Amino acid sequence: ARRRTARRRDRLAALAFLLPALAYVVLFFGYPLVNNIAMSLRDYSVRSFYTGEAPFVGWDNYVAVFSDPLFGQAVVNTVLFTAGSIAFQFGIGLALALYFSTSFPGGTLLRSLLLLPWLLPLVVSGAVWRWMLDADSGVLNAAFRALGLSEAGVPWLTDPGWALPAVILVNVWIGIPFNLVILHGGLRAIPVSLYEAAELDGAGPWQRFRAVTWPLLRPVTAVVLMLGLVYTIKVFDVIMVVTGGGPAEATQTLTTWSYRLSFDGEFVFGQGAAVGNLLVLVATVFGLLYLRSVRASIAEAG
Repeated sequence: ARRRTARRRDRLAALAFLLPALAYVVLFFGYPLVNNIAMSLRDYSVRSFYTGEAPFVGWDNYVAVFSDPLFGQAVVNTVLFTAGSIAFQFGIGLALALYFSTSFPGGTLLRSLLLLPWLLPLVVSGAVWRWMLDADSGVLNAAFRALGLSEAGVPWLTDPGWALPAVILVNVWIGIPFNLVILHGGLRAIPVSLYEAAELDGAGPWQRFRAVTWPLLRPVTAVVLMLGLVYTIKVFDVIMVVTGGGPAEATQTLTTWSYRLSFDGEFVFGQGAAVGNLLVLVATVFGLLYLRSVRASIAEAG
């Protein structure tokens, strides 16, 4: 009887600790998601918010989204934006993490300064970069003219061929500090004795990286890439501030298109919710794949 009472008390205590987190998830994640799914299955308009009438249309909103000519371009732009951002963020972040893994005067201060892009509000960063990328008065084009590289300057924000690389550049600049911090922490966790042993065996810098650093850094790398993927695929404010999805839909991603369908003149809230649900589905699939890979690695280690 005492054991049953103790077990019941432990379960109640565990439930008491779990309830706040569960309530938070249900309130701020579950309810909006269910409401968004319900909206995507109805014909929501501006009038619906006043009258409460939103006829059920089933999958019509999804059919309209998939048949829209802009859907394919938005998907391609999202893939290019996500892949380009993650590749450069991770590559530069890893290089900086390796650089800061050695102690040198002023290293801590310099590493702290590199965190500024991550700490600034995204709207502020986007506004600053929009000014820097201006074709006439931007700092980058002024530097190109001063160096004699381009007299006319590069039309970063007005040429469809340059607009997407421009927003990728801005997002890479914002995301490098996150990769730097996480990867630097992973490097600090690798025992120095392993590098000393490898060096005694005659391993050079590249061999030490390939045989020691990269295998032990792989779990941290998986976390960084997954979090970067989930974050980048839903980037909205940077693109809206810098290009607004233009020019000629060159930087229109699924997130900006969802906003445009719902709030930027079209006011087809059901279709905007459908695009949002597609983004949630993609992020969920990648999250499940990551959890599966983690379980597989744990099982192999065990």
